[in-house]
Amino acid sequence: MPITEIENLTHLRALVGKEVAVSDWFEVTQERVNQFADATLDHQWIHINEERAKADSPFGTTIAHGFLTLSLLPHLVSSALKYKTPPKMGVNYGLNRLRFTSPVPVGSNIRARITLQSVEEIQGGVQITWNIVVEREGAEKPCLVAEWLGRSYE
Repeated sequence: MPITEIENLTHLRALVGKEVAVSDWFEVTQERVNQFADATLDHQWIHINEERAKADSPFGTTIAHGFLTLSLLPHLVSSALKYKTPPKMGVNYGLNRLRFTSPVPVGSNIRARITLQSVEEIQGGVQITWNIVVEREGAEKPCLVAEWLGRSYE
């Protein structure tokens, strides 16, 4: 997918209510899932034990942690959306809503659909609310939906 380039905050405000970008597909590998398990100390078998997951899981394979999928949002969004003149500083402000709506089996490709919900003035900058839908290639249902807030300072 082509990268969406945003000129400035005036341009950004004109995009409220629109799907702004769609990221490229990104493969969720077992190695990445294992690294995430090590980083978070979440070694539940459904994520890391391929043999047991094949035998005992309703998915027939290991699945990514929901929080791994969430943690990939900065990469997915930044690979699809760029500022021509970036703000001096941007910070992750949190989430209003987050749901892990379906599993991500290891080996799946995921991508983010990025819609700008709002841009609000705050002291020294703006608060941006993005509606993010993470899709899994070939699946009917998204695997993650989120209302993600960021703050950009000029």
